Amino acid sequence: AIFAAAAVAATALIKLRKSAVDKRTERLGFFIKGIPKAELHLHIEGTLEPELLFELAAKNGVDPGYATVAEARAARDFSDLQSFLDMYYAACAALKTRDDFRKLATAYLQRAAADNVRYVEMFFDPQTHTERGVPLADVIGGLHDAVTDAATRLGVQGRLILCILRHLSADEAMTTLDEAEPYKEQILALGLDSGEAGNPPVKFEAVYKRAAAMGWHLVAHAGEEGPAAYITEALDVLQVRRIDHGVRCLEDDAV
Repeated sequence: AIFAAAAVAATALIKLRKSAVDKRTERLGFFIKGIPKAELHLHIEGTLEPELLFELAAKNGVDPGYATVAEARAARDFSDLQSFLDMYYAACAALKTRDDFRKLATAYLQRAAADNVRYVEMFFDPQTHTERGVPLADVIGGLHDAVTDAATRLGVQGRLILCILRHLSADEAMTTLDEAEPYKEQILALGLDSGEAGNPPVKFEAVYKRAAAMGWHLVAHAGEEGPAAYITEALDVLQVRRIDHGVRCLEDDAV
């Protein structure tokens, strides 16, 4: 009887402690949600929710790549960068018009506002869309429409970072900059993303010099899957003001 009573008491104590932890976790969640926040690393195409993916795919007559919304959501359980990129680029096929890009960004900005995000910098990959025949004016225009609306309607300040795809050539990147120059006032910065392997930052030195001359800030993904040396190269050669990811710095004490 004594052991039984002790077991009951121990069980009750465990439940009490769990309840206390749950309450603290809940309070912390409310606190974090309530404080004003900034989001400085956000790939806008990567925010495309399965429901909107299927809506746009049906409207534009393209294959969403998945049989159901649930299957599309399950595909987000990726294990490496390339798996994410494969899913990311496939979903982009559903984005075809200026209004599609407006809907994409608006959906994200509404979710951000609900979490009290007050400022966000959004990466976007124009080459992913222009190589499919989508005019760059529609990509930038749709995103800018959403940003302008969010500032007045949601109280969220948004900025756009044009990212060039490092697996494509420097000449293609320069062409993208040429096409983007008429809209340079709508762009905050130049970024660099996509697969790092075999695509060092120095490959885009001339592109970054051109962007700096246009008055843009400079950032770059470096040292995510590439070596720590890519971080140093992005800082010293590209003259970036911010490194995105940079986790491989841990492999080199000098970095």
